[in-house]
Amino acid sequence: MTLSLYVARRFLGMFLRVFAVFFAILMLIDMLDQLRRLSSRGVGLVEAAHLSALNVPESLYNILPLIMILSAIALFIGLARSSELVVVRAAGRSGLRFLVAPVVVALLIGAFAVTVLNPLVAATSKAYETLYSGYARGAERVLSVSDQGLWLRQGDETSQTVIHAARANSDGTQLYAATFLTFDAEGLPMERIEAEVARLTPGAWELQDAKRWTLNALNPEAAATFQPRGTLPSDLTADAIRDSFGSPAAIPVWDLPAYIAGLERAGFSARSHQVWLQMQLALPLLMGAMVLIAAGFTMRHARFGKTGIYVLMAILGGFAIFFLRNFGQVLGENGQVPVMAAAWAPPLAAALFALGLLLHLEDG
Repeated sequence: MTLSLYVARRFLGMFLRVFAVFFAILMLIDMLDQLRRLSSRGVGLVEAAHLSALNVPESLYNILPLIMILSAIALFIGLARSSELVVVRAAGRSGLRFLVAPVVVALLIGAFAVTVLNPLVAATSKAYETLYSGYARGAERVLSVSDQGLWLRQGDETSQTVIHAARANSDGTQLYAATFLTFDAEGLPMERIEAEVARLTPGAWELQDAKRWTLNALNPEAAATFQPRGTLPSDLTADAIRDSFGSPAAIPVWDLPAYIAGLERAGFSARSHQVWLQMQLALPLLMGAMVLIAAGFTMRHARFGKTGIYVLMAILGGFAIFFLRNFGQVLGENGQVPVMAAAWAPPLAAALFALGLLLHLEDG
C-alpha cells in the first residue's frame, strides 16, 4: 500500500508538471496569435492574456491524452534511471501489480476531467467567443435550440428579424410552423409573419401559406393579409446556419443529453453531439490506455540500452491512438460507423494492445 501511494503521488506530481509546461507554452503561443490578429483593434497585452486564458483551456483539454502519455513516459524513465523499478521487482512485485497505482490515477484524472474540467472548459469557450466577437466586431451566433423549437436571427443595422419554428430539416434551410417578427433599429416591432413552411433560398425565405401583420397599424388584425406564396429577404445561408451550431465541446457534458434531445425534436441531426458525448465518457479509459502504452515501451531498466528508441516508439504509439480516436470521431459523425464503436473502439483497442504487450514482456 505504501509503495502504491508513493507511485501514485509521483505520477500525479509528474502529470501536474507536464500540464503546467504545456499550459505555459500554449499561453505564450496564443497570446502572440491574439496580438497579431487584434492589435489593429486596440487590443493590448493585458487583453490578449485575458483572451488566451479563456481560449487555452479548450486546447489543453483536447490534448489531455498526449499530456498523460508524456507524463507516464517521464515517470517510468525516472524510475528506471534511479533503479527503483529494479528494487520493486526484486521485492517480488510484478510489473502489472506495479502499474495498478498509475492506471488508477489516470482513470481518476480522466473522470475528473469529464465531470469537472469539461463544464469549466465549455464556460471559458463561450466567454472567449463572446469577448473575441466584441473585439473583432464579429457576428454572433444566429441559431439557438430550446424546448420550444429553434430560433434564428437575421438582419442588419436598420432592422432585425427573429425567427421561431417548431421544427426544421437537417440543415435548417426548411422551417415548419415558422414565425417571423421584424423589429426596427430602435427595437420596436414592425411586422409579423406566420407561415406553414419557410424554405431558405439565396437571398430570401420562400413562404408557403403565410399570414402577414403590419404591427404599426391601428388594427393589425384588420390589415392582415394572407399569401399562399410569398418571400422575405434574408442574409442567411445554409453554411451560416450550420456554423451557428458551434462545437459540441462548447456544451457541458452534463447538458449534452438534453441538448441532443432538443436538436432531435427540432429535426436536426445530433450525431456529432452523440459521438462527442460518448467520447467524453470513454476519456478515462483512454487515459488509462495511454499509461499502459507508455509502460509497455519504457518500463525497463536503463542499462538495457536503446532507451531513446523505446521512448520514441511510446510517443509514436500515443500519437497513433490519438489520431485513431480523431479518425473514429470523423467516421462516427459521418455515419460510417456506429456512434458507440466510433467513441469506444479506439481506447479499448489501445488498452488491449498495451495489455498484450505488457503480458508478453513481463510473463512471456
